[in-house]
Amino acid sequence: MEITHTIGRRKTAVARVYVQPGNGSIKVNQKDYKEYFPTLPLQNLIQQAFELSKTKDQYDVAVNVFGGGYNGQAEAIRMALARALCKINAEFRPVLKAGGLLTRDPRMVERKKFGQRKARRRFQFSKR
Repeated sequence: MEITHTIGRRKTAVARVYVQPGNGSIKVNQKDYKEYFPTLPLQNLIQQAFELSKTKDQYDVAVNVFGGGYNGQAEAIRMALARALCKINAEFRPVLKAGGLLTRDPRMVERKKFGQRKARRRFQFSKR
């Protein structure tokens, strides 16, 4: 039984995923993923890689995730799972690539500039 380790990132969230053959349990930060992500859309994001590759309930997954919000964390986990499945079996790659799971989303929060209220919002201008 070999454990496959991969990393996925989204915004400021970083997910470390450990995948091994098993019965389909997914633990996120030592909790069940349905407890960690209570909403159905986020749970579906995590299951998406297994559904596209038709490997549902074949692997046990342990995830350590930190940074960002729930949505960014779920998308980071999705990417890490897709990368892990590609490592396990290279035949999954075209299906996962077509589904857009292997593409890193580069969008990040723009930094705040000095002399401004936010990244682009200026301080209120008074003409008089």
